[in-house]
Parts: sequence; C-alpha cells; structure tokens
Amino acid sequence: MAKAPPPPDPVFTLRGSAAPINALHFQCSGPGPPLLYSGLEKGSVDVWNLNTRRTERVLDGHHGASVIWVSTLPSSDTLLSQGRDMRVCVWDLCEGRSTVTHTLHTGSVGFCQCSQLEADISTTLLAIPGETTEEVKVVDLGSLTTLCSLTPDAKRGMLMCMKMWQADTGPLLTAGYEDGTLVVWDVSLRRPISCLKAHTEPVMCLDFDTGRGKGISGSSDNALSSWTLDSQRSLQIQAPVVLTNPGVSQLRIRGDSKIVASAGWDCRVRVHSWKSLNPLAVLCYHRDQVRCVTFSDHPESTQTLMAAGSRDQLISLWSIYSASRGTRPERHERYRVLGERYPEHSCARWVELFSYWS
Repeated sequence: MAKAPPPPDPVFTLRGSAAPINALHFQCSGPGPPLLYSGLEKGSVDVWNLNTRRTERVLDGHHGASVIWVSTLPSSDTLLSQGRDMRVCVWDLCEGRSTVTHTLHTGSVGFCQCSQLEADISTTLLAIPGETTEEVKVVDLGSLTTLCSLTPDAKRGMLMCMKMWQADTGPLLTAGYEDGTLVVWDVSLRRPISCLKAHTEPVMCLDFDTGRGKGISGSSDNALSSWTLDSQRSLQIQAPVVLTNPGVSQLRIRGDSKIVASAGWDCRVRVHSWKSLNPLAVLCYHRDQVRCVTFSDHPESTQTLMAAGSRDQLISLWSIYSASRGTRPERHERYRVLGERYPEHSCARWVELFSYWS
C-alpha cells in the first residue's frame, strides 16, 4: 500500500545568524528587493536579501539585549525593533542609512511583543507592554505620545501577548494574560468589552482574522483555542485543537485566511486549515525550539513564503499551499489523481486536506 506523501522540504535555509532567532518580518511589496528582518537573541537585527540569500546589513541598537519583535511601517523605510532592554527603536533605513531616530521606553523586560496598527492613512498606533506587568500602553507613532493605558481590574497576572486591529467602531486590542484569560479592549473607550478563559496555562501567543471575526491562541499546554467575536462584541470559544506535544511560541494566520501556522516548542511547525482547523502538514526540519513563524507580503499569492526561526539559529523558508486557486473541475481532477496514487486516503479526505482552495 502506498504511503501518504511526505511533508515538503524548505525552499531554502538562511544560515549564519550565530544566535537564536526570536522574531521575523517580511518586506516584499516595496520597490526594492524582497527583504526578511530577523531579531536575534544577541541583540541585533539581520536584514536578509531574499534574492541573494545573504545579509545586507546588521542593525545593533539594543546593546546586547534580546530583540523579540520587528516590524516595518507601510510605504516607508522605517523599521521598528523591540528589545528586552525596555526600548523600542525606530530606525531610518532610507538610502542605506541605519540610524535610530527615536526610542520608546516600555519599562517591560518581559516577552510580550508589541502590536502595530495603521489606524488611517496618517495615524499609526503602537501597543507596547507597560511598566506594570499587566499594563498595555497605546502610543501614536507620529507624535510619540501615549494615548491611553489599559490595565484590567481583576488580577490576570503578567501580560503575555496582544494583537490590535481596526474594527468599524475603532481600534480594538486582544490581550492574553498569565492566567490563561483573553481580554478584548476598546482602545477609544479605554475599557474592556469582553473576557474569556481560553487556556489553563499562560496565553503565549495569539492572532486574529478581522475579516472573519475569528482568532486563535496558543499556550504552554497542548491545545490551540479558537474563538470568535460575535456581533455583540462578545468572545465565544470554539472546540480546541489538541496537539501532540505541548507549547506554542507563535501563531500566524496567512493574509488570504486559508491557513494558520504554529511554531512549536517540539521543533515543529504545524499548518492547519484556517476554515476547519484540520491539520494539513507537520514540518520537521529544525533541531531545537521554533520560536517564530510568519508569512510574506508578496503581491502575487503564488510567491508567498512562510518563514520559521528557531533556537537552532536557522531560518527556514517554505512554499506552503501557495498555488493559485484552480477551477472546480481542476480541483476535482487533483483529488482523483491523489486518490489513485494514495488509495488508503479517500477522495473526501483529500478534499478536506485541500479545503483551503474552496
């Protein structure tokens, strides 16, 4: 009996970081070459040219303190990097410069990553962990002024992760806390609007799909929790996804809302259908804990890459389920061929595995 097809290999691997990889961010939609920024445990940010697969430059602005988050501002040559030196550095990378123009003091030495939101064409908001362990501060990056501070009334423990997004009524922010609770904040009103006990362990990571009003979170336990924000802006829990091994470092939903990837403490990257949360692939490449995973912002969906960074100092890049969408007869033919090649899997199973095309 034929075996199921093995998981794919990486398209290529970036080596030479000489430190564990904590954070990754693509910049592939601009006029220049496609870039990948990697935040390292040794305190620097590597800028990788994906055409040459080499580092273009190394940015060192955190004095050896671990870099845990990196991002860029849309339509500009501005990079943001967050370090465990309690600072967010704002970098000017225009015309080959590598200059820190501003710094924001967070007061936090924890592992909670910042969250960035383009609220409108002229306003970019940045949510940063505050000086107290449960606090979130929201900063206007244009004026570098603090707009509000969000602290829960109940004792939730340390702020672990957060995601800010734009709703019809204004910016909302979901925060995950040490006691396993998720809290949705209305940033404009500066108050919580919903609360949900999603995990028995600290919430380590989360992501949210604004189009579907649906989110997912991971913890140090062996389950992924999926939840929705209904029309009354109330969090509703869905059936959990049980993992083989405990511990998830990061979750990312791809921009087309077809798949979601998780970075596991067990050295694996798992890919699930975002619609059904059925497992699609387990990528066993890294030799140590996978700390971060992200998808590229290529204008063409067929060029989309997934990158995973690990404690083993490697960055793997994958082309995962990025084929262009086919017509219904083409999809049925694909299922038929796969069914003939691997008869132990029914046609219905192949339809389920490839449901992201539907």
